[in-house]
Amino acid sequence: MRTHRRNMQLIGGWLSDFLPKGLYARALIIIIAPIVVLEGVIAFVFMERHWQAVTRRLSEATARDIAALIDIYEEYPKRDDYSQLIEMARDRLSLSMQVLPPGDLPAPRPKPFFALLDRALSDEVRKQVQKPFWIDTVGQSRHVEIRVKLENAILRFVATRSQTYASNSHIFLLWMIGSSVILLTVAILFLRNQIRPILRLAEAADAFGKGRKVAEDFRPRGAREVRQAAVAFLEMRDRITAQVEQRTTMLAGVSHDLRTILTRFKLELALLGDSPEAISLQADVREMQDMLEDYLAFAKGDGGEESTPTNLNQLLQDIYEEAQYYDTHIELKMRKRRRDIVLPLKRQAFKRAITNLVSNAIRFGDHVIIRGAVEGQWVRIEVDDDGPGIPEAERANVFRPFYRLDHARNQDEGNTGLGLAIARDIAKSHGGDITLGESSMGGLRAIISVPL
Repeated sequence: MRTHRRNMQLIGGWLSDFLPKGLYARALIIIIAPIVVLEGVIAFVFMERHWQAVTRRLSEATARDIAALIDIYEEYPKRDDYSQLIEMARDRLSLSMQVLPPGDLPAPRPKPFFALLDRALSDEVRKQVQKPFWIDTVGQSRHVEIRVKLENAILRFVATRSQTYASNSHIFLLWMIGSSVILLTVAILFLRNQIRPILRLAEAADAFGKGRKVAEDFRPRGAREVRQAAVAFLEMRDRITAQVEQRTTMLAGVSHDLRTILTRFKLELALLGDSPEAISLQADVREMQDMLEDYLAFAKGDGGEESTPTNLNQLLQDIYEEAQYYDTHIELKMRKRRRDIVLPLKRQAFKRAITNLVSNAIRFGDHVIIRGAVEGQWVRIEVDDDGPGIPEAERANVFRPFYRLDHARNQDEGNTGLGLAIARDIAKSHGGDITLGESSMGGLRAIISVPL
């Protein structure tokens, strides 16, 4: 039982590898396969029963006519020229008859590829005549030649194919194939129109998932179920957009109020002078302001920014130039420099994600390398450093908000544990992700990947 189940699983896996993966192709197979099977069964039954039976009946009648003419010939007066017999064969039986001198029959002709007529006629002549004979069903396209060897002559008979063969049966096959082609054409066109709304819905959902603008001409189309799915998608998009806008508005108000309070703190501390207590409080206020900016940036996400075509080469160059203010050796390496990489991005949000990765690398390393390249349908950006790195067991945890890894990388006082969380959130809003690994310099490698 287990062996049988395993074999069925192997067969199923093998078939799934060869079968098409798309809905359009699978739907075509669902439509075409039954038609092909049905036509095959009908054609087999027709050929096996009707066509073959009619051909055998016609061959039997022709063989009987030839046998009757041979019997008459053998009883015919020898001194006659057989003109009456030849006329009777022509007028009554539609057979062309000739009396040839005695001799040997011609060599057997090659059998036709489709030998139904040759086989059926040979069997009937052998059964009815019971004398040596020779048949040619290939030489003349519209006629069949039969020669029968007698003791003192060879009788040559020529009959039309319609007498021995159901020659109009191909009309049935042509009608069947022609009607099937018409039905399949109509089905393919109809199916394409039904599949197109599904593809448009998939494209709209993919664009929305990547933070890109949905096409303005997108609207519910197609069958009722597809329209329901499209309406549900549009309602979901509107709810998510409204929620994001509401959250953004609320956070903008909170940010304004808290910044106002921090500004008053700074003014009051400035009036206290440069006492040790005031300097300490000013440091705390700056740290609080940095932490507040990080919290608001994480909660705000991409801030509703729309995607626009962005030159990634220029974006990485800007980040590289801004990072020169740090006292760290930084390199920028772009593959395929001759071709600019342009893709739709939320430029400010994506720049913040890469800047967070670069800032983390600068905080813990002395040498940072930024690489950008295109691999297939993905853009890959790597940020390598030579710092202490992160243990593999902790790489998933560092993306959690407010998670700090004290024992792996020295904790900075201004570190809120939100840099990587913000970067991954932005990457996922573009349909990508961020992964961590080990760099070629022994430190940490952060890889951000987004689709083109």
